[in-house]
Amino acid sequence: MNTPSRQSHGPVIVAALYRFARFDNCAALRAPLEQLCKDHGVRGTLLLAPEGINGTIAGTADGIESVIGHIRALPDCADVDVKLSTASTMPFHRTKVRLKREIVTMGQPDIDPRASVGTYVSPQDWNALIADPDTIVIDTRNDYEVAAGTFERAIDPKTASFREFPDWFRQERARLIGEGKAPKVAMFCTGGIRCEKSTAFLKQEGVEEVYHLKGGILKYLETVPEEQSLWRGECFVFDQRVTVGHGLVEGTHSLCFSCRRPVSEEGQQSPFYEVGVSCAACFGERTDEQRASARERHRQETLASERGVAHVGAVLPGPEG
Repeated sequence: MNTPSRQSHGPVIVAALYRFARFDNCAALRAPLEQLCKDHGVRGTLLLAPEGINGTIAGTADGIESVIGHIRALPDCADVDVKLSTASTMPFHRTKVRLKREIVTMGQPDIDPRASVGTYVSPQDWNALIADPDTIVIDTRNDYEVAAGTFERAIDPKTASFREFPDWFRQERARLIGEGKAPKVAMFCTGGIRCEKSTAFLKQEGVEEVYHLKGGILKYLETVPEEQSLWRGECFVFDQRVTVGHGLVEGTHSLCFSCRRPVSEEGQQSPFYEVGVSCAACFGERTDEQRASARERHRQETLASERGVAHVGAVLPGPEG
């Protein structure tokens, strides 16, 4: 078995994917999919729920092709949305296929993106839409993701999780769209999955003109030339690359493994930043004892990495959601 190594000097293929589909028996799908990933040395996390599949995986080109081929053969998954990029080293320690209630957690059981979603807007047409002063632009991602980068004019809901988005919108609706004819609302997220639900939610709330960026920020950064871009900063991704920039090149942020927030180059100069222990955002949230424990965990992880094995306590980002 050809298992990609974290020390590999060749490019590793990273596939971010999702598909809303009806799975009547997720448990029956889990084991064969997980075994196929392991057989081909593909690592990462895939989530299975009655509403579909979501996740990010990495491996060789052949390994990724085999796994994607298997997923396309699942019920109603022939058109699974897949975005490919590369990483200099394997960005995941292990393979996980998990059963969940939702593939992206919004906590709104009546929302069905297969029945009604917003209008897709291609990356090539996105600039014109969000530059229109009559368009409200909303970043549906979490606050720590927005801090790494966002689009010009975008509103930051300052949510800690996607589950908070419905309450935020209901509280802010009057201020955002006022009375009378509602303005156009354009929303975006990392790969597109959260916007499937957020646009469906707004339509259920009675907002008629709802749009979302097809393929998410990742597709925009891949296809829109930097000199034409309205994106500012970098895009947080859910693996150890932490962020990517235009052309999907690896970014400059590191990850605080204590709080899982991205840390900019400037933030890495903070006296409160210690690799594997704390950053300026979470230093005050931890006790001396907790920082000491994190310091020892990081030491063990470093030793494990030097031996070329994964440390069982390693904390990694998960799929978008």
